Amino acid sequence: MVNFKAQLKEIKAFVFDMDGVLTDGTMLVMPDGEMLRRMHFRDGYAMQLAIKKGFKIAIISGGRAAGVTERFEKLGVSHIYLAVSEKIEKYEEFLKLTELNDNQVIYMGDDIPDYQVMKRVGVPTCPSDASEEIKQISKYVSNKKGGEGCVRDIIEQTMKMQGSWMTDDSFVW
Repeated sequence: MVNFKAQLKEIKAFVFDMDGVLTDGTMLVMPDGEMLRRMHFRDGYAMQLAIKKGFKIAIISGGRAAGVTERFEKLGVSHIYLAVSEKIEKYEEFLKLTELNDNQVIYMGDDIPDYQVMKRVGVPTCPSDASEEIKQISKYVSNKKGGEGCVRDIIEQTMKMQGSWMTDDSFVW
């Protein structure tokens, strides 16, 4: 079996679940029914930097919110799939659009709806507070919880392994 860190050298894309990975999983429901989520600013910095360095990023989530789409678009994410009931279908669409294969992808999920995709990707990962079923199939469990920097953690590790983390263009948002 190939070492987890060695596999990071082959990664060209990151796919993330939203609720429980990019957020801490709690939501505030406003009187008009809109649900507000908290996201970590360091995850956002790492995502935009990865895109700037040529990585592809996708969000595949059962959740939905106009503000969420706007945030990801501002970071440069062009593959945003929200209100998804079967994530594997959108994952396969993403692979086709980007002409990538499973071994070039990291997926970070936290719960059962992520399971099928995580069984396919080269490097399945999860936050420290993921469900036990997801932890069992992950090649890496972050020491960070969902919404507390776990996305930054895996992006940073990958970019460091590829020598693209602290370069001249890393200092500009």
